[in-house]
Amino acid sequence: MSTYKTIISGRLEFGSERSYEQVVKQFQHRTLNYYRNDTLLDEEEIFDEISRSLSVPRLIVKEATEKSWRNTINLLKYINEYAVAGNFRIWVINEGKMVEKVLIEPESDKVAVQSFIKGRELLNEDGKEGEAVKALNRAIDKFERHALAYERRGYVNLRLGNHKDALYDFSKSIDINPNNPEPYWGRAHIRIHNGEINAAIADLELIPKRSIPHQSIYWSAKRLKGECHLKLGEFQKAVLEYKLVTKRHFLESDPNYKWRKLAFSNYGKALLEVGEYSLSINAFNEALAIEASENQKKAQAEQLLYRGMARQKAGQTGFVNDFKEAADMGSEKAAELLEEYA
Repeated sequence: MSTYKTIISGRLEFGSERSYEQVVKQFQHRTLNYYRNDTLLDEEEIFDEISRSLSVPRLIVKEATEKSWRNTINLLKYINEYAVAGNFRIWVINEGKMVEKVLIEPESDKVAVQSFIKGRELLNEDGKEGEAVKALNRAIDKFERHALAYERRGYVNLRLGNHKDALYDFSKSIDINPNNPEPYWGRAHIRIHNGEINAAIADLELIPKRSIPHQSIYWSAKRLKGECHLKLGEFQKAVLEYKLVTKRHFLESDPNYKWRKLAFSNYGKALLEVGEYSLSINAFNEALAIEASENQKKAQAEQLLYRGMARQKAGQTGFVNDFKEAADMGSEKAAELLEEYA
């Protein structure tokens, strides 16, 4: 019988005491009569009567049968019909490859549910931020423990530059559900903007513990954490983060794909600072091999400058050409270095 690594993480909120009691009864009934206790969830560990929720911070089953994980998914889908907020993610992995990925979230006609869905969809439309906030406000008014509505509203406020409001929303979302990685990412951005780099790092460190490497946010957090260490002059720590990020292959559809050039460039800078000149040159070679967009031209000049510096320190030839090319692209520092060899 084949077995699969199965990871389950999520939280569903049920609002009223009546709904919560129905959920618990249905969970017990279906677990026993439909699935013969062959699921991956333990009733005693997942239900919280105080918050009227079903929560699984992260469950990793290294060897789950297909029947067990499919029963678990079907059970969660059924229970989900009673939920007013939250979601569940299930990943089924075999020999490192994704077999199945499932997102379960409320879709009922409850006002809180539909308002949240509307607000989330409006986020994808330019100029609809005001309408998105109204819809998300309505979701929160109908169910004040709507962690995902606070999180999404936080991103609207972040986009609009309302950092104080965004900070409140992200923190509120974390208070309700500390196991969701997205609000930590948003709050880290605000803390970086405010110059609170160590606080941002603290948030970013929690994201990989609340996500898995198959999620984009896992790598986004590591890349941003490396950037924070660079800002603090903690170059060896930056190297550790960027070493992992730059080894990862991202599809074009992955949000991390567009950040590859910057990731290799920052990796090269960190390696240069710790004296790993050959590796630094390799990192800048990778960065320069990625086609630069119009708004990356200045970064391109900087990459040539730093590669030249790494080549010079490594005792390699070609650094003068790098300085010349960077200077031609507008780098004043490269022009200054060139004068030394005039």
